[in-house]
Amino acid sequence: MKRLPILLIAFSFMGLLFVGCDEEDSDTKAIIDWRDKNNTWLAEQQARKNADGSPYYEMLVPKWDPASFVLIHYFNERTTDSNALTPLYTSTVDVRYHLSLYNGVACDSSTNSTSPAPGVYRAQLSGLIDGWAVGVGNMNVGDTAELIVPYAMGYGYSSTGSVPAYSNLKFNIRLVDIYKYEASPETSTATE
Repeated sequence: MKRLPILLIAFSFMGLLFVGCDEEDSDTKAIIDWRDKNNTWLAEQQARKNADGSPYYEMLVPKWDPASFVLIHYFNERTTDSNALTPLYTSTVDVRYHLSLYNGVACDSSTNSTSPAPGVYRAQLSGLIDGWAVGVGNMNVGDTAELIVPYAMGYGYSSTGSVPAYSNLKFNIRLVDIYKYEASPETSTATE
């Protein structure tokens, strides 16, 4: 008779273990499904073409990591003027942006920013995700672009705020200004 309660407790504990494993398997499957959908969407964006058959996005590959990339599509005619300001990695940039996930769900924007100006977000480029450093680092002041950031160049394998792990990111960005612009040594002229 004393064995019966012990056996019931043992079987109950084993049942809880199996339920816990099922929940864990379900979570793992959901994460894998999310990652796979993000990867499929990214491949579709890479293959996207303009009406004339040219690539819709330009692929930007950072020199410091040739295995990584971001995709960018400029909405404005890019100036070839050598005086157009482009941020350095150490620059502080002022941008307007909207962020959404691959499925179109909006996650964040600069709309509610109030400083330095209404709707403008200010940050040092080196302190942001790698995808921004590459994408915004290739923009000129005044450019408006769509930037696709693969999850490895974004928030990676962990969740942050409303962005789940393995999320490819879609930004619409306008580079408004470069705060206290500093000229790079290659472009500045020395006066003697």
